[in-house]
Amino acid sequence: MSWLLQLYETYEANENQVGKTIKKPNDKEYTLLPISHTTQNAHVELTVDEDGDFLSAHILEKENTIIPCTNDSASRSGSKIAPYPLHDKLSYVAGDFVKYGGKVKNEKDLPFDTYIHNLQEWAASDYAVDKVKSIYKYLRKGKLIEDLVKYNILVLDENDLLIHKWNKKYEETIGEKPKIFSSGATDQISVFVRFNVYSSSSPQEVWKDKNVYDSFIAFYNEKMSDADIDYVTGKTSPSTERHTNKIRHAADKAKLISANDNSGFTFRGRFKTSKQAASISYDVSQKAHNALKWLIHRQGKTIDNRVFLVWGNDNSSVPDPDEDAWDLLRDSAVESDGSVDTDKPFAEEIKKAIAGLRSDLTYQSKVNFLILDSATIGRLGVLYYRNMDKKLYLNRLETWHETCAWRHHYRKKDGKFIDFYGAPATRDIAFAAYGPRASDKIVKGLMERMLPCIIDGRYVPRDIIRSAFHRASNPVSMERWEWEKSLTIACALIRKSLIEKKEVWDVALDHESKDRSYLFGRLLAIADVMERRALPREETRATNAVRYMNSFAKNPSRTWKTLQDSLQPYQAKLGTKVTALSRMIDEVADQFEMEDFNNKPLSEKYLLGFYSQRRELYKKKEKTNESEETNK
Repeated sequence: MSWLLQLYETYEANENQVGKTIKKPNDKEYTLLPISHTTQNAHVELTVDEDGDFLSAHILEKENTIIPCTNDSASRSGSKIAPYPLHDKLSYVAGDFVKYGGKVKNEKDLPFDTYIHNLQEWAASDYAVDKVKSIYKYLRKGKLIEDLVKYNILVLDENDLLIHKWNKKYEETIGEKPKIFSSGATDQISVFVRFNVYSSSSPQEVWKDKNVYDSFIAFYNEKMSDADIDYVTGKTSPSTERHTNKIRHAADKAKLISANDNSGFTFRGRFKTSKQAASISYDVSQKAHNALKWLIHRQGKTIDNRVFLVWGNDNSSVPDPDEDAWDLLRDSAVESDGSVDTDKPFAEEIKKAIAGLRSDLTYQSKVNFLILDSATIGRLGVLYYRNMDKKLYLNRLETWHETCAWRHHYRKKDGKFIDFYGAPATRDIAFAAYGPRASDKIVKGLMERMLPCIIDGRYVPRDIIRSAFHRASNPVSMERWEWEKSLTIACALIRKSLIEKKEVWDVALDHESKDRSYLFGRLLAIADVMERRALPREETRATNAVRYMNSFAKNPSRTWKTLQDSLQPYQAKLGTKVTALSRMIDEVADQFEMEDFNNKPLSEKYLLGFYSQRRELYKKKEKTNESEETNK
């Protein structure tokens, strides 16, 4: 129940945000919903005056609307009569629905009769506001469809009945396809109507009016009964067995909590009723679920319907463990130096960023991690949940970005290439291990597995490291930029795994290392740079060293002989320009123990040696070019 309590407390801490609509960069909107309210796509907006007379109507394009709801209406099925309290479909709000061809199961028990009776109770209560009374005055007249037809919103056929679905045969009598059939409703019968009241004293739209929210909440709470102990807060308050859906998006039918299976084995055999298994109050359920919806839209990541969510209750900034070091520094007040390529300056930048977040801590500050996914359409499960001290989380996040760090140069989502030293994002790790065409199912699975490695300090799974290692050792299977990205991410994971074994490895070249895999990697890098310098600048083909990389990792000494033979034409072409590189090959070869120069497959360390040696040679070349330009 701890995640429910944390969500409930989050709602309580952010009550000033209730009802405020926020627009995201993609123009989608989200709101922290009031309790006893949900959202629905409306197709038609109808406006009345304060006396309850029809004024106007217009068609909407799937506009999300906050509407009051009850326990019954929130979980109604197609055969069950359970009207929403105010805005609803034509079959509920139109008193002339049957007159214009609407079909109901029992004409003696019309959905409109139940709807208008409930609305009358609300309008006559002590909690009713003038806008609700005005809407009731209009709807009790029972001529909603008639008004919408006169206003050219709905259309009738030759028998003065609603056209269910558009057919080309109507073009002869009506003309072009009416706009209502493109509003998002499956047919005219399914049109959802929201109501507004034109008022000079209260211009706020009904679905955004806090007074209307509070009016229904107070009215509905008075009708609640059946108080019981709430398992989340420990208090006694009205409980509920029906919990909300639409958690991940407006069409989401999956529920986190459900106890409506009286014939199966949800709780039978252990408990007599569902409340004995878990009793949750209506207030807590509503606030916790509404807070969860709000957080998912505001800061959650959804991949193939799996939700990754990180949040804190103290309103301070919480860094996402799935982000790379570049994003962490970008989101903080610390500016990253793109030229950083050693661990010490980077570590200082990360520490400054983390220190800035620590300074924002409040007393007993906590951070929550939640992963949600559904196996079926109707059931949503908590795959992972952690609630931990925020200071501890920041310490572990700092450790992750220090130990799983390498120098990277690759393209971000905006298309720009970035150059930074740090830990990669978990999504990029998935693509490095399984390729850029990895399905969302694979990506979300890897991200779920990596999360405990970051926030709990667990070891990175060996299969992920091996997958990244094998892909980085096979550069001919991908484009150059993709291989470079896979190489640096593989190096970061390898370095992390070696640090877990108490071995220290950095980007900077280790001239003293006698590890055979590391030395073979250095030889491969020298061969790659030597051939690259001999090729024309416009030549983009892979060098022999890169093409033979996979074979080299499996049979290093035999493949090295092949590479040496292929280098001879380039050494002859460059002449004295490669003297330093030839001497370097001899120096590295001298560091081998005699028995180590064999065909035994190389360990992951050879990638570290390859990258560090190649990086060292490129840096020397850049410095030489700079000095030559200066002398000119």
